[in-house]
Amino acid sequence: MNDTQQKGDNISDIMWVEKYRPTNLDQIINQKEIITGLKNLLNKPNELPHLLFTGAAGIGKTTTALCLAREILGDSWKRDTLELNASDERGIKMVRERVKEFASIMKLSLNQIENERPFKIIILDEADEMTSEAQTALRRIIEDSSKTTRFIFICNYLSHIIEPIQSRCVVFRFSKVPVDEVVGYLKIICKNEEIKFDEKALYKIYEHTNGDLRNSINILQSASASGNVNTSQVQSAIGNSGKNKISEIIKLALDSKFNESRIKLLELLYVYGVSETDFLKYANEEIYNLDLEDLSEVSSMIAEYDYRLSNGAHPEIQLAAFLAQLGKMGIKKNKSN
Repeated sequence: MNDTQQKGDNISDIMWVEKYRPTNLDQIINQKEIITGLKNLLNKPNELPHLLFTGAAGIGKTTTALCLAREILGDSWKRDTLELNASDERGIKMVRERVKEFASIMKLSLNQIENERPFKIIILDEADEMTSEAQTALRRIIEDSSKTTRFIFICNYLSHIIEPIQSRCVVFRFSKVPVDEVVGYLKIICKNEEIKFDEKALYKIYEHTNGDLRNSINILQSASASGNVNTSQVQSAIGNSGKNKISEIIKLALDSKFNESRIKLLELLYVYGVSETDFLKYANEEIYNLDLEDLSEVSSMIAEYDYRLSNGAHPEIQLAAFLAQLGKMGIKKNKSN
């Protein structure tokens, strides 16, 4: 098998967002001040504090945490790092079973094995999705395992993290990736993958993702199936994205087509992997674009369901109820017309 053929086989099996994920801090783009700060902390790795990374989606928070784990723990980083997505397991059961058990194993190994790493790392992605009860339980574990474990919390909304956890962490605020850096990175990927591209198409990707580099790479890969990326292919890829499907769901709900909207909602959650909070965020944007008569009522409704989800309510039930209420609003609007 020649190199070109082997390269082609690899591309078909690997998501570009993983293939081009940085593996060390120097490869992270657009977060220079944060990387400088982390490198300063690494001068004394044994004194590394707990960390809290906050900022918009797709701008490098999780990647930075994984790069940091590699640099601190070396070849054993996978063994000594526990990565959890708190939006999937966000209750107190996850804290007691997964986090506490991992921290306890570290205490045992320190007593039994010489030259063990000074600590293990627990990365809690989407930590702002954890219930307040779970976060409170986590606070005690942070205190009890401070000599053996370091926590890296990752969140989109800092206000959703309880103050006792914030106060025990050094907070790093990640900024959105500017257009030139996103487009430049997409160009590098195109050249590496031998994909022809129209520069306008790459700017169109940025326009849709608004600095979300992860989403930009996914759209680029989807649009590149023919080996050439142009604006029409990008538009098609965007049309098939989860965000665009949210628009369709909202319109169906407002037209009182509850069953259809619910089926598409389930597809969005379980096939496309869109989180319930992202659904509400994009639904909020879409509703404002529709120029409805009573936006204050809709805003209050979205805030109510966002609050319920943050407190651990069942996401599928709550979002279905949200669609049902949108349907009632649509009926009221039709009657008034």
